[in-house]
Parts: sequence; C-alpha cells; structure tokens
Amino acid sequence: MIKLTDHGVFYHNGTFYDSAAAFGMSECDAANAYRNTIAYRIISAHNTAPSTEKGATVRLKFDAIASHDITYVGIIQTAKAIGLERFPIPYVLTNCHNSLCAVGGTINEDDHVFGLSAAKKYGGIYVPAHQAVIHTYMREKMAGGGKMILGSDSHTRYGALGTMAVGEGGPELVKQIIGKTYDVRYPDVVAVRLSGRLRKGVGPQDVALAIIGKVFKNGFVKNKVMEFVGEGIRSLPVEYRNGIDVMTTETTCLSSVWETDDAVLNYLTVHGRPEDYRELHPADGAYYDALIDVDLSAVEPMIALPFHPSNVYPLREVIEHPVEILSECERKGRELLKNDSFSLTDKITPDGKIVVDQAIIAGCAGGTYDNLFEAARILDGKSVGDTLSMSVYCGSQPIYLDLMKKGALSALAAAGANIKTSFCGPCFGAGDVPQNNGFSIRHTTRNFESREGSKPGEGQIASVALMDARSIAATAANGGVLTSALDVDYDAELPAFEFDARVYEHRVYQGFGKPDADARLVYGPNIADWPEQIALKDNLILQVASVIDDPVTTTDELIPSGETSSYRSNPLRLAEFALSRKDPAYVGRAKQIKQSEADRRSGVAVDSDIVVVAEQMGFDDYEIGSVIYANKPGDGSAREQAASCQRVLGGLANIAKEYATKRYRSNLINWGMIPFLFDGGAKTFEPGDLIAVPGAFAALETGKVQAKLFSKGRLIPVTLTIDPLTDAEKAIIRAGCLINYNRDNK
Repeated sequence: MIKLTDHGVFYHNGTFYDSAAAFGMSECDAANAYRNTIAYRIISAHNTAPSTEKGATVRLKFDAIASHDITYVGIIQTAKAIGLERFPIPYVLTNCHNSLCAVGGTINEDDHVFGLSAAKKYGGIYVPAHQAVIHTYMREKMAGGGKMILGSDSHTRYGALGTMAVGEGGPELVKQIIGKTYDVRYPDVVAVRLSGRLRKGVGPQDVALAIIGKVFKNGFVKNKVMEFVGEGIRSLPVEYRNGIDVMTTETTCLSSVWETDDAVLNYLTVHGRPEDYRELHPADGAYYDALIDVDLSAVEPMIALPFHPSNVYPLREVIEHPVEILSECERKGRELLKNDSFSLTDKITPDGKIVVDQAIIAGCAGGTYDNLFEAARILDGKSVGDTLSMSVYCGSQPIYLDLMKKGALSALAAAGANIKTSFCGPCFGAGDVPQNNGFSIRHTTRNFESREGSKPGEGQIASVALMDARSIAATAANGGVLTSALDVDYDAELPAFEFDARVYEHRVYQGFGKPDADARLVYGPNIADWPEQIALKDNLILQVASVIDDPVTTTDELIPSGETSSYRSNPLRLAEFALSRKDPAYVGRAKQIKQSEADRRSGVAVDSDIVVVAEQMGFDDYEIGSVIYANKPGDGSAREQAASCQRVLGGLANIAKEYATKRYRSNLINWGMIPFLFDGGAKTFEPGDLIAVPGAFAALETGKVQAKLFSKGRLIPVTLTIDPLTDAEKAIIRAGCLINYNRDNK
C-alpha cells in the first residue's frame, strides 16, 4: 500500500530514478535539480532573501494570512502594541472555534465584535460565525495556484489547489502584518507518488491515515514539504485531495503542494475564481530528498485508535481481531493516562462485535460536500438507532445549502443524524463531547487524549478513533457496530457541486484595501493587552516548574483546548489553565518562581538556594525564571498560547530532547524563551531544581552552554544545546519577546 524510499531520487517522465545518469542528466544539472520541484518554484517566488539554495535561510512573504476566533484577538493586540496601522495583505478573520458563544458569559461574542471592528479599522476580511470553518473558506475563496498562505491554525493546508500553506503560531502572522518575513531554512522536499484508483467505500481519510501511520513515528517528513505527484491524482475528486492534504499536518511536515489539473481548474471556476488556477507540475529531472509511494488501489478503510492519528490499523484487522488490538491499545492508554480505569475492551460484545457510542463527521477534514453526500447515500433509508449519537457539520454554508437543495441533508436527518452548522468544536473539545467512557468515531483531524473535551485528570475519560465518513456512515447504518464501508452497497456517483456565491456576498465583510483609521476597536471586558515582558539577562537561574516524561507532549497538554479557548483573549486569565491536565501544580510553582524574580528586583530576600547558586556561579546580576522539561513537546496545534502562557507566568526556557514541530519552537522563540536541548532525559530533573546558565547571550550564538544543575544540595554540570537560530531569532529572545524586539526596531 505504501512504500518509503529514504534517499534522494530524480523524477523524469513520471518515473523516479536513484541516479540522474540513468536518464542522461549531467552532473552539473543534477546538482541543481532540486530547483525543478513545484515547491522550489513557489518558495523562490516568495523569498526576499538573496538565495533560495539548499541549506540557506529563506525569508518568505505570503500572499494572504488567516486566523480564527481563538487566535485573531491576540494577533491583532500584538501587532497593535508594535504599531499596526493597516493590514498590508489580505487577512481573513473567521469565526469557527468559539462559534457557540456557550462559555464565559459574553466573552466569545465580544471577541467576534472586536474582530469585525478590527477588520473595518485595518482593512480585513471578516467571516461571521457559522458561515464557514477557516480552511473551507480559504479553499473556496483564497487559495490558488502558486500562492503561499500563512495561518494561525496548524491545519493550514491548501496544497491540492496548488497553494503552499503553513500553519504557525500567531507571532509569525504578526511578522507578516508588520512587514517582516517568515524565516526558515530551505526545506527538504519529499515526493508523494500516487498511483492506482481508490475503491468505492474508501475515502480521503483512509489515504491520509495510511500515510500518517507510515511516516509520523519515524519523522520521515518532519519539517519537510510533501509534494504530491503521479497519475493517481487524476482519479481523485478535488475534495478528496483536500481531505488528504489537510491531514498532512499530522505527519509534522512543514507544508504540502500537489500537481494541478483540469479538475482543479473546474473547482476554482465553480467557486468563481478561474483566474487563480495555475497548472503546476515538477519539471523533468526534479530532485526529491525522499519518496513515498502510495498505491491507491491497495488502500483500504483505516482507523486511528486512541490516542494519536498515527495509531493506525486497517479497519478490517480491528473488526477481525478486536480483543488483541483493543487490549493493546487499552494497555498503552493506561500507561499514557496513568489511570487503570481506561477501557476499550468493554466495547466488545459477547459475539465479538465492537460497538461505538458516537459518530461525528465535521470540520475541514470531514465536512466536505463529497464526504457528507456519500455518507447520506449510505444512510439513506436507514436508521442510526436509539443508542448511537450522530452529528454532521458542513464545512461551509455554501456546502450546507447545496446539500440541502439536493436532499442529502434530508437523508441524513431522516436517518437520525443531527445536522449542524459550520463549526470546528468537535475537533478540539468544544462540541459533541462524549460521555464518560464513551467511544466516538470521527472524521475530524485529531484524537489526542482529552482533545474531545474529556478531563482524564478529573476521572473523565473518553476515546476518539479517527475514520473516514464512509465507514462512519456504514457503522451508523449498522446500529453503531463498527463496520467498513467496503461491506455496504451504495451509489457513489454524485451530482456536481454548485456554489452559490450569494451566501458570502450577503454576509462576509470584504474590507481588504479599505481600512478606516477612524473606526473604533470594540473591546469586551475579557480582552486584555499582553503584559509587559522584560529583556533577557545574560546570566540566568532557571527553576524547574514541571517535568513531563511522556514520549510526546501535545499543545493540548501544555494549554488545554475546549472551554479554555474562551479565555484566549486574556493572557493572564488563560495562563491559569497552563498544564492543568498534565501537571496541576505547575501554575502555582511558576507563580512562586516569578515572585522570586520580582523580589530580587525590588531588593527583597529570595530563597537561600538561589542565593547559594548565584554566589557559587559568581553572578552579580542575573534573572530568575521558570523552565519546563518535556521529552518531545509541541505536537499538534499551532496555538502560540502553549508558549505564551508559560512566558506570562515567568517562563524563560524549555528543555527538551527534541521539539515535535517547528511551530512550537518558533512560538517559544517569539515569546522570548530559549529552546534548549538536552540528551539526558526527564529523570535528570525534578520540580524545584535550579539550573544556572552563565552567558546566555553567548549560548544563543554558539548553540551550547555548560550549565550547572543544583539538585539535592549539589551542583552538577549539564550541557545544554540550542539548534541554530537566525540573527532575528537571537535578537527576539534577547529583547524578551517579539513585541519588544519590533517596538525597539521600527
């Protein structure tokens, strides 16, 4: 089904070769063959640096940026603190995360009103709540061939339309707003060759999960670009391509891009934008750093069991061997949750069937026209029964309208499914949260622990498995018994989608290029400015506030999603939730450490251990701050608050074996925290330990410092390293955060 080639290959006439000489390319041409990829052409067109060579740092300016309603307030507040006057490129503000306005009194709708007022004042595009999820709108109205788009959501992926899109934390969008660049070392490009044709009943999520299962754990495409090529693309409807593409985020790749064809031209034409089409193909002789071969004809329905999109099995195997597979998943889940009450095997009936409690099809991955229409065909005339809860969310109101006109929503509703508006809530725990010990199957993006809204730390544990809409519908039609869509017969030939532009014309505020400097920003009581951050000192005493020994720590564990999203416009209030599900004592420890620094500055005596360390290190002047250790932090969401919450609580650094994603490391840097690396592992540190870092400024330059760990009354040498930083990143850390750096360097 999927084969990996972990070395460089050359593309020629649709075939891949290990050597350029195999098809007559000269050594000189081969050395520059990386320039023949689609990715290179797009990156070089957006690069403002002198070079787009392999290994060089590229400095990118994007064609558009996009945020939703749990990120745009903080981004605008940050840019405003630096001196924002107008949005220089199209900035789309969507409202698809706090759409329900269900938590925190007025504060969600206050954010929406603030967003509209900002769009009017600075010249933005404002998409009201329930109109579209962020990525569906960007596909429908903004993405196009050869473009680059930056979004403050990790699933910012529009590669199937020929757009290289990147999901990052809010500070990277701020840089674009204030005229700076997105700086990254020119990435490796990995070819994904698609061949064959999918069988009926196999959908885009099945392809995506198969790829994720193959490449996530080995880091095959981490921080690289996935470039989709091959004859198999032509057999895929564009919405299938979009559904595969959006899930590339779960591979930890940097971005993605696909070959384009007449199907993409038709998609853009239907959406009123034929001028945004570009025919994109790699040039003959293109060099790729690795190759992923995907035989679409061999892909079968897949399932990602709790608690990660990479925990992938063929659905057939799970159905045939429920006890063996669910027992193993249950064992690993108990280890992860540190709770022996977690159960999956109780979902197996006496006759060996697996029964689920809930089914969801939603969001940028699931809520497409094709997915929902095929689900409707499978469920037409059937019943979901009286025990299974099923909800479907259309990706946008134009999709909702067309499915309604064509009767697909009627079929779903008649079968017992709940039809809901465009909302991302099920993807991050703010809608359709399952019951305790519930088992939910979802065509959404993630299934991390607590991602669906349960709280394992409070004894509430639910499980989510990711599946394709087709097998979800087959399961629902079978009364909640886990079922493959290959085992049902239905009509998969769909009528063409018809886009009604009036939906957006009547509702979306199109303000780009029309800023009104006299317009007033409308604030609610929960919208607060970022607290002032001080510049870094050269000598640091870091106190360990938390040690996390999980193999991977997601941003959901660093700052939970769900109801906490309502407080993202208030940095200090949100910070109270930091690590609340992983280490409830963290906030209290971090506050005590921050108070130690405040006491030191005001001349009040600090803890005697800190004094001892300062004296032994010969520190006349230093700064006290907190630090967390995690083996591999930052998988998952792009949310900057995973870092900013630590910073406003006095954090100065993270220490890790490695960082799960570039975007989390970037968030640390942009909030003035040093992304240290350490090989020794979690057992080296305990909460309360002190780490003395002499010459932090020199460490930023050299990438290495000989620090001293003060633990149990002893000073122990520890070597901390830092992966290479750009000059701007070093300056941002020294300044204390991006706001300070840009305020001082206008």
